[in-house]
Amino acid sequence: MSMRIGQGYDSHSFKAGVPLRIGGLAIDHPEGLAGHSDGDVLLHAVTDALLGAVAAGDIGTFFPPSDPRWKDAESSIFLNLALEEIQHAGYQIMNVDVTLVLSQPKISPIAGEMRERLAILLDILPNVVSIKAKTPEGLGLDHVAQAHAVVLLERVEDPSALKSMTAVIESQRQLEDVVKDLVNEVHRGDQKRRTVVPVFDTEDIT
Repeated sequence: MSMRIGQGYDSHSFKAGVPLRIGGLAIDHPEGLAGHSDGDVLLHAVTDALLGAVAAGDIGTFFPPSDPRWKDAESSIFLNLALEEIQHAGYQIMNVDVTLVLSQPKISPIAGEMRERLAILLDILPNVVSIKAKTPEGLGLDHVAQAHAVVLLERVEDPSALKSMTAVIESQRQLEDVVKDLVNEVHRGDQKRRTVVPVFDTEDIT
């Protein structure tokens, strides 16, 4: 299967006295989101979407709320694990589409910055990241933040494309060494040919 789709959802209620983080951004707001970790509803939804796309379970499978190690943990930790899972399965992210549902704060003024931040966390380009915001009109959810996320993955046919940056750099150095050896060998051959059968008089070169 060359393409896979994953869908993720999360919700948290607002709570006074805790910082608000959505999409990896710290947002100035009187209330934050209640949760065992930092309550980042957007990153939780994207994490579940990625894990679901490769049938690797969900965020609770790896980071149960009963485990004290994840108390107040940054949700980027969860996202990194999901990225490792899709890499291990041989896939890469093609695009991400997220819809936030909340009354406050207003997301549109910071949507661009949020897209940039999520793109950095996922190591993809911002132009394949979409973040939209809706209000829960008439649903009685004014004190709740929800996030819906959809991701599209594509299988990487060349496993070497999934190498770590360290491996890529090392391979590049090896390639440069091979090229240098070949160039030197060619130059040495040219020099021998010039000695045996001179093509031109080097004294004429200015």
